[in-house]
Amino acid sequence: MASAPLPDTIARDRSIRRAGPPRVGIISNSRSHRNRVRGAEAAVVPADTPNLLYRGPRTLPALAHALREFRDAGVELLIVDGGDGTVRDVLTCAHSIFEGAMPRLAVVPSGKTNALALDLGIPPEWTVQDALHASASGTVRTRASVEILRGDAEEPELCGFLFGAGAFVRATELAQRTHKAGAFNSFAVGISLFWGVAQTLFGGRDNDWRAGEPVRLQLDQGPAVDKTLYILFSSTLERLPLKVKPFGRVRPGLKMLTVDAPPLKMARAVPALLRGSEAAWLKKAGYHRDDVSSFTITLDGGFILDGELYEGGTVTVRQGAPLEFVTP
Repeated sequence: MASAPLPDTIARDRSIRRAGPPRVGIISNSRSHRNRVRGAEAAVVPADTPNLLYRGPRTLPALAHALREFRDAGVELLIVDGGDGTVRDVLTCAHSIFEGAMPRLAVVPSGKTNALALDLGIPPEWTVQDALHASASGTVRTRASVEILRGDAEEPELCGFLFGAGAFVRATELAQRTHKAGAFNSFAVGISLFWGVAQTLFGGRDNDWRAGEPVRLQLDQGPAVDKTLYILFSSTLERLPLKVKPFGRVRPGLKMLTVDAPPLKMARAVPALLRGSEAAWLKKAGYHRDDVSSFTITLDGGFILDGELYEGGTVTVRQGAPLEFVTP
């Protein structure tokens, strides 16, 4: 059974009201793209700002230590100054440290990819100071993360927002190459998407893109099915870069797209998928969309979570608890 939808906002027409200034913790990634170019935004916040803790951890153990400091200090607003990968690392560490009592979050989009910020309506030029101001007068939007559990584990190993396997892994590798060439955000997504489709359309029968990957897939509590997939893409985000709609109509919850291998009618199907078409012929041609609360996949190849490649095996992907994000 699909999980219950989350409201897009919980404070669309009202300010966030508190008895006093919130205790704020800032995690800044000095190696994120914008911070390397312009300097870390958090660094320009006055040191004597009341109720503010700033940390710039460079390793996962240092990040965990900083988050424990924030928890013990009673932080009410956690600002993440970085890209999607930084958000993934912070949420993954924070899940066990805050034990279900997560503070409100704010994202300053300073990475190479900032899909979460785009979905939340955060402008590219948003700063730490903007997030601080929004904590008093902005809107709060809710999003659930994607949680990844390994084998029979009950607690997630990873928390993020964009999960993919099969051709999604190759497309991500292409995106990382475009980053090195100076392309970022939606432009990088566009280049990678175009090149991936071209590789598939014009490749021969032995083309790795077309061949797909054998997997065992189980949706919610349904039966496990062995199949070969060209791509699997899943997310709890509602709005994606370039305004593409691979899951169809915009809606909350954990959504997934799977494409059978080898993909059929791609020249017609890809434009239809990207604009959100829900025509019946797409499913008949092997393009499947599902709303789920969780799914379990076994695959030999790796999977991608928010731009990072992880080892395959048997993993369960589920919708996590709702998180509150401060937005403009």
